Parts: sequence; structure tokens; C-alpha cells
Amino acid sequence: MATLDKIAPVLDKPGGESCGAARVRPIDMHHLAHQTMGDRALEQEVLTLFVSQALSVRDRILQASRDERFKLAHALKGSARSIGAGAVAECASSIEADPGNKAALNRLGALIDEVRDFVAAINR
Repeated sequence: MATLDKIAPVLDKPGGESCGAARVRPIDMHHLAHQTMGDRALEQEVLTLFVSQALSVRDRILQASRDERFKLAHALKGSARSIGAGAVAECASSIEADPGNKAALNRLGALIDEVRDFVAAINR
């Protein structure tokens, strides 16, 4: 059963404004608003930085050594948790526990792409 914080009636813009139809959100915007004390500009800056970091990890992790995969996953997990990107954090945690987990590595790329697309949509 999905938790309520992962299901929303609308997509949220930073600060809570709606901008779309119902769906599961890759970022918990309520968590992010709490972390940034409701500062919309800071929310957008944090999201932009996270997307940049996540894309860098996505582009490097498949060719990285096991030790480097662990480090990349660990750093991404912390960043994802801090902004409310729970699925990315959980997947990164799986990679951290088993850097050779090909299914988790492939899933991570898809999750990062979802976050990127979500951030692009809320910044329109």
C-alpha cells in the first residue's frame, strides 16, 4: 500500500502551487518545502543542484568500479533523502549495499530521469 506522502492529488510547484494532473511524485515537495523553510527560490536552486548531481552519478556509475559505485551511491542517497526523493534514495541505498546489483543500477537511471522530468515540469 502506497504511503500518503507519495501520492498527491496534483503535481506541486515549489511552494505548493498545482500545475498538473494526479500521479505519484518523485519528490516529496512538502518535505522539500520544510527543508527550505518555504523559500521557493531556494527550493528551485536545491532541485537544480540535485538534478545536476544525479545526472552526473547516472552517467558515471555504470562504468565505475565497485568502490566508486559505493561512494557515488552513498553521496546520492544522502542528497536524495535531503530533498525528499525517496525512490532515488532507496535505490541508491540498494546499490550501496550491493554495488554489483545491475537491476538497481538500471533502475537508478530511470528514477533519475523521472526526477529530472518532474523538476523540468514544475519549473515551466
